[in-house]
Amino acid sequence: MKLKTKIDLIYSGGYNKKVEVSNLDNKIYLPNGIEAVEAEYKDSPIAEYNGNPFIETLPELDDEETIIRKLMLNPIYSKEERELSASVRLHIIHRLYQFFQPLPKHIEIWNMINTLVRQGYLARNPFDKEYKRYVNKTGQEIINKTFNIDGKTNFRTTASSGLIIGFSGMGKTTTVNRVLSYIPQVIVHNYYNNQHFNQIQLTWLKLEAPHNSSLKALTLQFFMKIDELLGTENFRRYVLRNLSVDAMLPLMGKVAQNVGLGLLIIDELQHLNIKGAKQIMNYFVTLINSFGVPIIFIGTPASYDFLQNEFRIARRVTGNGEIIWNNMDNNDEFELFLNGLWRFQWTKKETPLTQRIIDLFYEETQGISDLIVKLFVNAQHEAIVSGVEALTEEVILKVAKEEFKLMKPMLDAIRSNNPYKAIKYEDLRRLEATNYNIHEFNESAIENKELRKKSKVVKKALNKDKLINFSSKKTKIDDLEDDDLRLLLEKGSKVGDTVYEVLLKNGLVDDLSFLDIGDVQ
Repeated sequence: MKLKTKIDLIYSGGYNKKVEVSNLDNKIYLPNGIEAVEAEYKDSPIAEYNGNPFIETLPELDDEETIIRKLMLNPIYSKEERELSASVRLHIIHRLYQFFQPLPKHIEIWNMINTLVRQGYLARNPFDKEYKRYVNKTGQEIINKTFNIDGKTNFRTTASSGLIIGFSGMGKTTTVNRVLSYIPQVIVHNYYNNQHFNQIQLTWLKLEAPHNSSLKALTLQFFMKIDELLGTENFRRYVLRNLSVDAMLPLMGKVAQNVGLGLLIIDELQHLNIKGAKQIMNYFVTLINSFGVPIIFIGTPASYDFLQNEFRIARRVTGNGEIIWNNMDNNDEFELFLNGLWRFQWTKKETPLTQRIIDLFYEETQGISDLIVKLFVNAQHEAIVSGVEALTEEVILKVAKEEFKLMKPMLDAIRSNNPYKAIKYEDLRRLEATNYNIHEFNESAIENKELRKKSKVVKKALNKDKLINFSSKKTKIDDLEDDDLRLLLEKGSKVGDTVYEVLLKNGLVDDLSFLDIGDVQ
């Protein structure tokens, strides 16, 4: 059954099955006042998940129908509210910012998170003798300052990483937060299979990439958040001692082991600069390899390039795949989203959703979910204030023109389908999902290196109106390699080719003839 059909049935009450949002009976509070849950263990239909208390206490795996129900969030609404005064309705329409319509990407993210956290725990069973020995050995090495964060380990990690890269305004962070809300963050264990098991389990931790790409800032944030959640004193113990970053990094991994950290989420990855990203990414690889903690990276397309260029991370990502989240096309998915939203009108006149309105909404928002909601809210605001009391095409166009002034250049770039116009808005760059293997990656790295060497010459050449004559150069043309740019340009000049034509014929630039950018000389 298609997602649209399932959602329509849920809206219409066609499914009778109720979803238990949470079990309130096992709630407890830590001494610092933070809410936690007491561990309850359930057998899993997946054999390898049994016998591991970290996995058995996680929520049961859900089918697609249940996932949709859990993710869906509709604002409070009744048709009678449309008869309320204008001043009241102007407040009510802001409920729409709570709206959450499940789409295929949301289900992908749900499955990614729930898979990663379980797979990461497979090799970290606290009752496994080998794992306990490894934890003790690692702890002693860290205490004795002999732990080598760059060294190899015989730890059989099952952890991997996930990548969510998407347009600004598509709801990446909101979606991840919504999925995480169904996984108890702090779980308290006491007994497991009639054995004492005094353990606090931190199932997930979410951090933001530091703006300055500082590892120290990252470690500070890590310790502070764990202390805030668990009432521990890691910050005082490690940070205030003014330990070096190199000393604190293994301690982060050790603390992650001690609290049974199931998943680390790094948001706003685009904040990292290229120089600092490499160092931080290297540490993330160590966190996966040495301590077995899975990681999910979240960012805009601006962060995609340096992730590609760090092969060790790229290899880990391709293990669980990547989710590339572009703006919606004007198709069934967009119509599904708008249909769900259109149910909530507080204007006195109810406006049916026609194909003309669907196309108009797409034209003005380009399928960016945040803008769709904002346009819908502001259009209702304008309709109520103006007394029109209907979502007419005129009202929608007026609001789009007035409210999206700052977004116009970006939206125009998306509309153009011109990658050269869109390149200045890295957060809105459309990507295609790609997987890499080591051979492809190495070849790509070599190719990029060579192209970078030639690019300086290419840029100089493109800035000249006249053909280049190398006859005065000290280097003899006959001594140059066949693919040397100087030789190619010399040969081109003899047959009357422009610089651009030479570069195009030899595959060094794209064919720009389809772009409306004037003549290329």
